Amino acid sequence: MSLLSTRTKIDTHHHFDPEFYNKAVRNAGGDPSGFPTPEWSPESDEASMGANGTRTAILSVTAPGPVIVDNDQRARELARECNNYTASLRDQNATQWGFFATMPSLLDTEGTLDEISYALDVLKADGITLFTRYGPKNQYLGHQAFNPIWQELNSRHAVIFAQSTVDYPHETTRTAVDLISSGTKRNYPDCKVILSHAGGTLPWSISRVTPSLRGLPFDSNAGTKSYEEWIEDFRSFYYDLALSSSPLILTALLESVPHDHILYGENPIPGDKVLFELYLLTFLGSDSPYAPADKIARFKEDLDNFSMDQDLRDKIYFKNTLALLARLAQEYSLAP
Repeated sequence: MSLLSTRTKIDTHHHFDPEFYNKAVRNAGGDPSGFPTPEWSPESDEASMGANGTRTAILSVTAPGPVIVDNDQRARELARECNNYTASLRDQNATQWGFFATMPSLLDTEGTLDEISYALDVLKADGITLFTRYGPKNQYLGHQAFNPIWQELNSRHAVIFAQSTVDYPHETTRTAVDLISSGTKRNYPDCKVILSHAGGTLPWSISRVTPSLRGLPFDSNAGTKSYEEWIEDFRSFYYDLALSSSPLILTALLESVPHDHILYGENPIPGDKVLFELYLLTFLGSDSPYAPADKIARFKEDLDNFSMDQDLRDKIYFKNTLALLARLAQEYSLAP
């Protein structure tokens, strides 16, 4: 594994925005969040990776994704175009890029199942991107309508990247709690779910949800979950550190989840700093789907300066991801 060193970083939270995708978003009226989609290219992405010291980026689409197209067939076509595109980048350099496949709306069960099969069987994607909620009724990932999709993903032992929608950190928390409370996380244990942005507020919210259950009689027939089950399910998620590597967040994660479930992530994309700061002010401090280089650098500095031994640092920077993504681990082992 000559590619590996103490400086290796594998970014599991890394968005792509090719022109065909941006055009589809513009034609649909723009990103509902109000944030303009920035210009992106493989060349600018390589430059960003070089500046951040990133060896491998696992590409994923960010919100709104193909669901911005209010037509199931067109959403399927846009998802397929995204997946063929990211697969072509991966094939150009299999240790520089990987990808979590793009899906149409999960409300389109047939289309989603077809795309899962194509992405994993034909394109050999590293995993699947799911958004935190779908549809006008805001159905979170634990909704029973999505059970056929979870059944398929579970049968494949798939890696799922849960990409948040507006309002980003809180949406990650809501869908994670929904996955636990609905029983979805426990019913499909072979799905390996990565929560973006360190789980949002979940490391703190879990302490609000669970203490009232501690020591209480538990009746499984009542459809509730015990304190122990809540904690087990919380600890079974994987957590990326995109825009979430402050000492406060790192300390909370390291004290509450297995250290081999913490993954390096950046969330970078070229963008206009003025527009980005205006966006943050507009949404009263909520996070953004994109982050300019100087913001990434501040979080990177926090992580680089956080006190931890080299073994733990290597786990977070690359070892945990290689243990999770078999295709990438194989590529690293074969690299000259």
